[in-house]
Amino acid sequence: MVEITNLTKTFGPQTAVDNVSFSVGKGEILGFLGPNGAGKSTTMKIATGYLPPSAGTVVVDGFDVQTAPLEVRRRVGYLPEHNPLYLDMYVHEYLEFIGSVHGLGGSALRQRVRQLVDRVGLGREQNKQIGALSKGYRQRVGLAQALIHDPGVLILDEPTTGLDPNQIGEIRSLIRELGQDKTVIFSTHILPEVEALCSRAVIINRGRLVADSPVSELGARAAGETIIRAEFEQAIDVAPLRALPGVLAVEAETGHTYRIRARAGTDQRGAISRLAAAQGWVLLGLRQEEQSLEQVFQELTK
Repeated sequence: MVEITNLTKTFGPQTAVDNVSFSVGKGEILGFLGPNGAGKSTTMKIATGYLPPSAGTVVVDGFDVQTAPLEVRRRVGYLPEHNPLYLDMYVHEYLEFIGSVHGLGGSALRQRVRQLVDRVGLGREQNKQIGALSKGYRQRVGLAQALIHDPGVLILDEPTTGLDPNQIGEIRSLIRELGQDKTVIFSTHILPEVEALCSRAVIINRGRLVADSPVSELGARAAGETIIRAEFEQAIDVAPLRALPGVLAVEAETGHTYRIRARAGTDQRGAISRLAAAQGWVLLGLRQEEQSLEQVFQELTK
């Protein structure tokens, strides 16, 4: 549904996006991650037609963003990082205005506005001016405008900014529901959101793509190694552990616990158990650890 190929964007001598390529299919929720200044918002603005690329292509549902920008915009709903709203307009008035821009009108538009007001949780605030709303409710208005024309692609830049924990849960549920039949790309600094919602994550750093992987596999791919913690009843000679195939290092921790670093993709627990039995060591615990998404993010973007 969205194909980004060799995308590059320069501003004078500065390269904001550097030869980035990835694709997102229908029914997929992609987490788009990176530190501040990594190029996430620039990539999203290019994908929605707000900025021209310096090189490379963005194709949405078969339409190139440079040669068919109106067709792309008909198929994309966009919530930018800094949510631009007409603060003197009422919620209904604003959503009807945005719908009319997309060619909707009459009873169909009014019905669509009612559906979205209910869907994004604006029912109690729908008769207020946008300027009188809290930041969290303004975000909901921004999400509703992105959905007004029922686009096949949603591009959401920090969609839960300013929401309280209950509101975040509601918006997560909505994004998960929308992701069943739409293409969703969203950036966030709240990494548990990616773990909770996304099947895949793309991470960029200094404009370059540094990871594109299913979330479940990202830790092993980024780390390049597996960590195992083994606890024994007594101190042991670590030389036999270090000699196991695939083991990179063994480090003593507190008590009789040892941190064993092994090559990624290998599971050494069986070999360690057999070695302990052969050596007469009493093995009290054996645990293989996975890197958290936060640890992976820090490792890839430091």
